[in-house]
Amino acid sequence: MDLSTHIGGGLILRNPVMMASGTFGHAAEYAHVLDLSHIGGVVTKTITYTPRAGNPPPRTAETPSGMLNSIGLANPGLDAFIEEKIPPLRELPTARIVSIAGTSDAEFAEMARRLSDLPGIDALELNISSPNMKDGGMLFGCRAHAAHDVTAAVKKASHLPIIVKLTPNVTDIASVAAAVEEGGADGISLINTLLGMAVDLKARRPVLGNITGGLSGPAIKPVALALVWKVADRVSVPVIGMGGIVTARDALEFLVVGACSVQVGTATFVNPGAALEIVDGIADYCKANGIARISDLLGCLETARGA
Repeated sequence: MDLSTHIGGGLILRNPVMMASGTFGHAAEYAHVLDLSHIGGVVTKTITYTPRAGNPPPRTAETPSGMLNSIGLANPGLDAFIEEKIPPLRELPTARIVSIAGTSDAEFAEMARRLSDLPGIDALELNISSPNMKDGGMLFGCRAHAAHDVTAAVKKASHLPIIVKLTPNVTDIASVAAAVEEGGADGISLINTLLGMAVDLKARRPVLGNITGGLSGPAIKPVALALVWKVADRVSVPVIGMGGIVTARDALEFLVVGACSVQVGTATFVNPGAALEIVDGIADYCKANGIARISDLLGCLETARGA
């Protein structure tokens, strides 16, 4: 059967399962653990222009059916990433997508330009859940005009396919999705983590050093499904779904509501082989249901509204 899927900008994956940014290091670290040729692609941990130490610890906390993280985009910066991480990344037998975050349109664009000149990168994912210093520190992804402008700036600077990752912590995510599509995005990925908090009742203090963090894991899957469905219904570019995907059934639900592919994140912390099992489970489902091409399954949700 044909599990290949198109995620925008001419990039085709061998199957619709990718490793999500921030949960898989810079990907090469896992090459001895997983057969990366068996998955569709990997998304690196987000890189910023300059090195970042990240937020104060504790940075993670377990929650019912999920976890909170407040890493703070800790990373070695663009120069060190290019020198140290790109060489092993380009050797991986799967699609390689680099996640970037900047503090301004110009910084995003400059990072994209420099990475576009390097071999071994198949696409860029813009993490717009980062503060725009020229917009009062408001997250790029929280305002449609800011999301549009940063997407347009990166598209102008890079020939690579551009995927824009959206935050769910907004009033109308479909409007933000429409804005980045208008700005030239080749694909859209969602959802990033939900804003959350945990409290140490004995100490009467926040559990996380940064007070709040991002909630991920199975607890957010219903929210993620609904938002992926809304965005897929609004835009014409490919949509990549994520949020609480642990099993093949989870992934298939995202495909049915309109995603062209999925990213697996928090599940990898519990089961490093989760993505491989999901690929096999999708293939088994297609075989059992007489589905010759995964594309025949995408967006096939039947609703009373569409009847």
